[in-house]
Amino acid sequence: FFLRRHPLIFAFDLAVVAALGIVLVAAFVLLRRIAPELLESPLAQPVLILTSGAYALSVWLFAFVRFVDYYLDSWVVTDDCVLNIEQHGLFSRTVSELRLNQIQDITSEMKGFLETFLTFGDVYIQTAAERERFQFKNINNPDDVKLEIARLVDECKRRHHHPQPAPAQAALIT
Repeated sequence: FFLRRHPLIFAFDLAVVAALGIVLVAAFVLLRRIAPELLESPLAQPVLILTSGAYALSVWLFAFVRFVDYYLDSWVVTDDCVLNIEQHGLFSRTVSELRLNQIQDITSEMKGFLETFLTFGDVYIQTAAERERFQFKNINNPDDVKLEIARLVDECKRRHHHPQPAPAQAALIT
């Protein structure tokens, strides 16, 4: 299955972008009330336009980076492995793979009222290896994901400990 963070996480980022946009509008309204002659000044007007344009572009860049990070951070669980795809900024991505037969511990965690009420949280996957544990951050239904991964791990371990005979060997056995 394919997992992505809960949409509410991106909604928080959108709220920050909206607040930053309101700051720009409020600054112009305040400036118009306090010093309207500054908006008409031949020297100050281009500076204000450039400054507000740079600010607005920065807010849009922040929004775009947060969207890319939200959209491209994902986790893929197959019947053989777990893929962790982490986007770091616009031009950096890390893809990690973990075989299901290496998994030793799976933990799900929901902290706080909002996470419990909306059933989203984190899932941690630990192996015996030295590598860090995998973390699925802010996903929907972490308890269900944990149970499904545990089921897949059991199936994978059974498959590797009791391999099915090859078709040529099966014909010799019968």
